[in-house]
Amino acid sequence: MAPILRVEGVSKRFGGLVAVDNVSFEVNEGEVFALIGPNGAGKTTLFNCVTGFYTPTLGTVTFQGRDITGFPPHRTAKAGIARTFQNIRLFDYMTAVDNVRLGHHVRMRSRLWDSLFKTPFERREEREITEHSMELLDLVGLKRHADSYARNLAYGQQRRLEIARALATDPKLLLLDEPAAGFTPQEKVELMQLVQVILARGITVFLIEHDMRVVMQASKRIVVLDHGEKIAEGTPAEVRANQRVIEAYLGKSA
Repeated sequence: MAPILRVEGVSKRFGGLVAVDNVSFEVNEGEVFALIGPNGAGKTTLFNCVTGFYTPTLGTVTFQGRDITGFPPHRTAKAGIARTFQNIRLFDYMTAVDNVRLGHHVRMRSRLWDSLFKTPFERREEREITEHSMELLDLVGLKRHADSYARNLAYGQQRRLEIARALATDPKLLLLDEPAAGFTPQEKVELMQLVQVILARGITVFLIEHDMRVVMQASKRIVVLDHGEKIAEGTPAEVRANQRVIEAYLGKSA
Protein backbone atom coordinates (compact mmCIF):
# COMPACT_ATOMS: atom_id res chain seq x y z
CA MET A 1 0.00 0.00 0.00
CA ALA A 2 1.43 3.40 -1.03
CA PRO A 3 2.36 5.90 1.69
CA ILE A 4 0.10 8.94 1.86
CA LEU A 5 2.47 10.73 4.27
CA ARG A 6 6.23 10.46 4.52
CA VAL A 7 8.19 12.09 7.34
CA GLU A 8 11.94 12.01 6.68
CA GLY A 9 14.57 13.06 9.19
CA VAL A 10 12.36 15.69 10.80
CA SER A 11 13.86 17.64 13.69
CA LYS A 12 12.46 20.66 15.53
CA ARG A 13 14.58 22.78 17.82
CA PHE A 14 13.52 25.65 20.04
CA GLY A 15 16.81 27.35 20.87
CA GLY A 16 18.81 24.71 22.74
CA LEU A 17 15.81 22.41 23.23
CA VAL A 18 15.45 19.56 20.74
CA ALA A 19 11.74 18.69 20.79
CA VAL A 20 11.84 16.29 17.81
CA ASP A 21 15.10 14.63 16.79
CA ASN A 22 15.60 13.07 13.33
CA VAL A 23 12.26 11.23 13.15
CA SER A 24 11.28 9.25 10.04
CA PHE A 25 8.23 7.10 9.24
CA GLU A 26 5.54 6.54 6.62
CA VAL A 27 1.75 6.50 6.97
CA ASN A 28 0.06 4.23 4.44
CA GLU A 29 -3.16 5.18 2.73
CA GLY A 30 -6.27 3.65 4.27
CA GLU A 31 -4.85 2.74 7.70
CA VAL A 32 -5.07 3.98 11.27
CA PHE A 33 -1.55 4.99 12.28
CA ALA A 34 -0.76 5.92 15.88
CA LEU A 35 1.94 8.08 17.43
CA ILE A 36 2.47 7.41 21.13
CA GLY A 37 4.97 8.19 23.85
CA PRO A 38 5.22 9.56 27.40
CA ASN A 39 4.26 13.17 28.17
CA GLY A 40 6.76 15.57 26.64
CA ALA A 41 7.94 13.05 24.04
CA GLY A 42 7.39 15.50 21.16
CA LYS A 43 4.19 14.06 19.69
CA THR A 44 2.20 17.27 19.30
CA THR A 45 5.30 19.13 18.11
CA LEU A 46 5.62 16.56 15.33
CA PHE A 47 1.93 17.00 14.46
CA ASN A 48 2.56 20.74 14.28
CA CYS A 49 5.45 20.16 11.86
CA VAL A 50 3.24 18.03 9.63
CA THR A 51 0.33 20.51 9.60
CA GLY A 52 2.34 23.70 9.15
CA PHE A 53 2.03 25.24 12.61
CA TYR A 54 5.80 24.76 12.90
CA THR A 55 8.41 24.61 10.18
CA PRO A 56 10.84 21.73 10.79
CA THR A 57 14.39 22.76 11.62
CA LEU A 58 15.58 19.83 9.50
CA GLY A 59 13.94 17.17 7.37
CA THR A 60 11.03 16.97 4.95
CA VAL A 61 7.31 16.22 5.05
CA THR A 62 5.83 14.70 1.88
CA PHE A 63 2.08 14.28 1.35
CA GLN A 64 0.79 12.28 -1.62
CA GLY A 65 4.20 12.61 -3.25
CA ARG A 66 4.33 16.40 -2.82
CA ASP A 67 6.82 18.18 -0.57
CA ILE A 68 4.76 20.26 1.85
CA THR A 69 7.57 21.11 4.28
CA GLY A 70 6.98 24.58 5.69
CA PHE A 71 3.51 25.01 4.15
CA PRO A 72 1.39 27.33 6.34
CA PRO A 73 -1.66 25.68 7.93
CA HIS A 74 -4.17 26.94 5.33
CA ARG A 75 -2.09 25.50 2.47
CA THR A 76 -1.71 22.22 4.33
CA ALA A 77 -5.49 22.06 4.81
CA LYS A 78 -6.07 22.82 1.15
CA ALA A 79 -3.61 20.07 0.21
CA GLY A 80 -5.84 17.57 2.05
CA ILE A 81 -4.64 17.34 5.68
CA ALA A 82 -7.00 18.20 8.56
CA ARG A 83 -6.47 17.99 12.30
CA THR A 84 -8.02 18.33 15.72
CA PHE A 85 -6.20 19.73 18.74
CA GLN A 86 -5.13 18.45 22.12
CA ASN A 87 -6.95 21.42 23.68
CA ILE A 88 -10.33 21.92 22.02
CA ARG A 89 -10.41 24.94 19.71
CA LEU A 90 -14.00 25.75 18.84
CA PHE A 91 -15.80 29.06 18.40
CA ASP A 92 -17.71 29.04 21.68
CA TYR A 93 -20.41 31.55 20.73
CA MET A 94 -21.15 30.03 17.35
CA THR A 95 -23.60 27.18 16.85
CA ALA A 96 -22.44 23.65 16.16
CA VAL A 97 -23.55 23.85 12.52
CA ASP A 98 -21.76 27.19 12.02
CA ASN A 99 -18.56 25.74 13.49
CA VAL A 100 -18.73 22.97 10.89
CA ARG A 101 -19.65 25.41 8.12
CA LEU A 102 -16.40 27.26 8.79
CA GLY A 103 -14.44 24.15 7.89
CA HIS A 104 -15.79 24.33 4.33
CA HIS A 105 -14.24 27.70 3.57
CA VAL A 106 -10.97 26.18 2.42
CA ARG A 107 -12.93 24.54 -0.43
CA MET A 108 -15.32 27.38 -1.30
CA ARG A 109 -15.36 28.59 -4.90
CA SER A 110 -17.40 31.77 -4.42
CA ARG A 111 -15.47 35.00 -4.96
CA LEU A 112 -15.76 38.35 -3.21
CA TRP A 113 -18.12 39.54 -5.95
CA ASP A 114 -20.43 36.58 -5.35
CA SER A 115 -20.53 37.25 -1.61
CA LEU A 116 -21.13 40.98 -1.95
CA PHE A 117 -24.02 40.62 -4.38
CA LYS A 118 -25.37 37.26 -3.17
CA THR A 119 -25.25 35.75 -6.63
CA PRO A 120 -27.20 32.55 -7.39
CA PHE A 121 -23.91 30.65 -7.39
CA GLU A 122 -23.04 31.90 -3.89
CA ARG A 123 -26.51 31.12 -2.54
CA ARG A 124 -26.39 27.61 -3.99
CA GLU A 125 -22.93 26.97 -2.54
CA GLU A 126 -23.98 28.21 0.90
CA ARG A 127 -27.02 25.90 0.77
CA GLU A 128 -24.82 22.93 -0.16
CA ILE A 129 -22.40 23.77 2.65
CA THR A 130 -25.20 23.85 5.21
CA GLU A 131 -26.57 20.52 3.97
CA HIS A 132 -23.14 18.90 4.14
CA SER A 133 -22.54 20.36 7.61
CA MET A 134 -25.75 18.78 8.84
CA GLU A 135 -24.67 15.47 7.31
CA LEU A 136 -21.36 15.64 9.19
CA LEU A 137 -23.11 16.52 12.45
CA ASP A 138 -25.30 13.46 11.93
CA LEU A 139 -22.17 11.39 11.30
CA VAL A 140 -20.70 12.34 14.70
CA GLY A 141 -24.05 12.08 16.51
CA LEU A 142 -24.69 15.81 16.99
CA LYS A 143 -27.41 16.61 14.47
CA ARG A 144 -29.99 17.42 17.14
CA HIS A 145 -27.51 19.90 18.67
CA ALA A 146 -26.96 21.78 15.39
CA ASP A 147 -28.35 25.07 16.76
CA SER A 148 -26.66 24.83 20.18
CA TYR A 149 -23.73 27.08 20.99
CA ALA A 150 -20.48 25.11 21.06
CA ARG A 151 -19.81 26.26 24.63
CA ASN A 152 -23.05 24.64 25.81
CA LEU A 153 -22.15 21.17 24.54
CA ALA A 154 -20.75 18.52 26.84
CA TYR A 155 -17.01 17.90 26.66
CA GLY A 156 -17.30 14.70 24.61
CA GLN A 157 -19.71 16.41 22.23
CA GLN A 158 -17.22 19.26 21.72
CA ARG A 159 -14.56 16.69 20.83
CA ARG A 160 -16.85 15.17 18.21
CA LEU A 161 -17.79 18.60 16.89
CA GLU A 162 -14.12 19.36 16.30
CA ILE A 163 -13.83 16.13 14.29
CA ALA A 164 -16.86 17.15 12.21
CA ARG A 165 -15.30 20.55 11.49
CA ALA A 166 -12.05 18.87 10.42
CA LEU A 167 -13.98 16.54 8.10
CA ALA A 168 -15.65 19.58 6.52
CA THR A 169 -12.32 20.48 4.87
CA ASP A 170 -12.67 17.27 2.80
CA PRO A 171 -9.35 15.78 3.92
CA LYS A 172 -7.49 12.74 2.66
CA LEU A 173 -5.56 12.51 5.95
CA LEU A 174 -7.08 13.28 9.36
CA LEU A 175 -4.80 13.91 12.35
CA LEU A 176 -6.44 13.41 15.75
CA ASP A 177 -4.55 14.75 18.77
CA GLU A 178 -5.69 12.79 21.85
CA PRO A 179 -9.29 12.40 20.65
CA ALA A 180 -10.26 10.12 23.58
CA ALA A 181 -8.95 12.44 26.31
CA GLY A 182 -11.60 12.83 29.00
CA PHE A 183 -13.96 10.31 27.40
CA THR A 184 -15.98 7.76 29.33
CA PRO A 185 -15.43 4.07 28.43
CA GLN A 186 -18.63 4.11 26.33
CA GLU A 187 -17.53 7.27 24.52
CA LYS A 188 -14.21 5.61 23.70
CA VAL A 189 -16.05 2.67 22.13
CA GLU A 190 -18.13 5.11 20.09
CA LEU A 191 -14.96 6.97 19.06
CA MET A 192 -13.38 3.78 17.71
CA GLN A 193 -16.59 3.09 15.78
CA LEU A 194 -16.46 6.63 14.37
CA VAL A 195 -12.84 6.12 13.28
CA GLN A 196 -13.92 3.06 11.30
CA VAL A 197 -16.68 5.09 9.64
CA ILE A 198 -14.14 7.77 8.71
CA LEU A 199 -11.85 5.11 7.21
CA ALA A 200 -14.77 3.80 5.15
CA ARG A 201 -15.12 7.29 3.65
CA GLY A 202 -11.61 6.94 2.21
CA ILE A 203 -9.84 9.05 4.84
CA THR A 204 -6.60 7.88 6.43
CA VAL A 205 -6.36 8.46 10.20
CA PHE A 206 -3.18 9.44 12.07
CA LEU A 207 -3.68 9.77 15.82
CA ILE A 208 -1.91 10.65 19.04
CA GLU A 209 -3.46 8.89 21.99
CA HIS A 210 -2.53 8.05 25.58
CA ASP A 211 -5.21 5.42 26.11
CA MET A 212 -3.39 2.21 25.19
CA ARG A 213 -6.61 0.24 24.81
CA VAL A 214 -7.78 2.66 22.12
CA VAL A 215 -4.37 2.61 20.42
CA MET A 216 -4.00 -1.16 20.44
CA GLN A 217 -7.54 -1.81 19.21
CA ALA A 218 -7.82 0.95 16.62
CA SER A 219 -4.40 1.23 15.00
CA LYS A 220 -2.67 -0.95 12.45
CA ARG A 221 0.84 0.41 13.03
CA ILE A 222 2.43 2.50 15.77
CA VAL A 223 5.46 4.77 16.14
CA VAL A 224 6.79 5.51 19.62
CA LEU A 225 8.64 8.69 20.60
CA ASP A 226 10.64 9.32 23.75
CA HIS A 227 12.42 12.63 24.40
CA GLY A 228 11.89 13.53 20.76
CA GLU A 229 13.49 10.37 19.34
CA LYS A 230 11.79 7.47 17.61
CA ILE A 231 12.44 4.39 19.75
CA ALA A 232 10.10 1.86 18.12
CA GLU A 233 7.82 1.22 15.16
CA GLY A 234 5.63 -1.74 14.31
CA THR A 235 2.32 -3.47 14.86
CA PRO A 236 0.53 -3.10 18.21
CA ALA A 237 1.80 -6.55 19.29
CA GLU A 238 5.39 -5.70 18.36
CA VAL A 239 5.30 -2.34 20.14
CA ARG A 240 3.66 -3.82 23.25
CA ALA A 241 6.54 -6.30 23.60
CA ASN A 242 9.34 -3.81 22.84
CA GLN A 243 11.70 -3.44 25.80
CA ARG A 244 12.56 0.20 25.04
CA VAL A 245 8.87 1.09 25.00
CA ILE A 246 8.30 -0.64 28.33
CA GLU A 247 11.26 1.25 29.82
CA ALA A 248 10.02 4.59 28.43
CA TYR A 249 6.61 4.17 30.08
CA LEU A 250 7.44 2.23 33.23
CA GLY A 251 11.17 2.83 33.86
CA LYS A 252 14.15 0.52 33.43
CA SER A 253 13.24 -1.51 36.50
CA ALA A 254 10.21 -2.82 34.59
